[in-house]
Amino acid sequence: MLKIRIATIFCIVWGMLFAGSAVAGDIQSRMKSRLPTITKLKAQGLIGENNRGLIEYRSAKRPHQNVINQENADRQKVYQSIAKKQGAKVALVGQHRAAQIAQRAPKGTWLQDAKGKWYRK
Repeated sequence: MLKIRIATIFCIVWGMLFAGSAVAGDIQSRMKSRLPTITKLKAQGLIGENNRGLIEYRSAKRPHQNVINQENADRQKVYQSIAKKQGAKVALVGQHRAAQIAQRAPKGTWLQDAKGKWYRK
């Protein structure tokens, strides 16, 4: 029940964040601008989505480290906002987002399961 509630709230709050304020608009704009770089790095197998809803390098090569750091920082801000509105822990929000990302990820994307094991979809 809590998982469904958090997933529903996540979608609602995500939409509110990106529709409601200048700060949210800034986050959305930054995330959109980073998406081509992130997509390219995922396609190359250099990064993957971990089980906390964050991006992690899968290689010793770390191109665009600043892009990844900025993306993770913005994701954390979104997760914190959702957690505050929901009365949940930030870690739980991140875990639920990771599950959503895994469901929607294209074939070939590196993902981390709940136990920490990496696999390629």
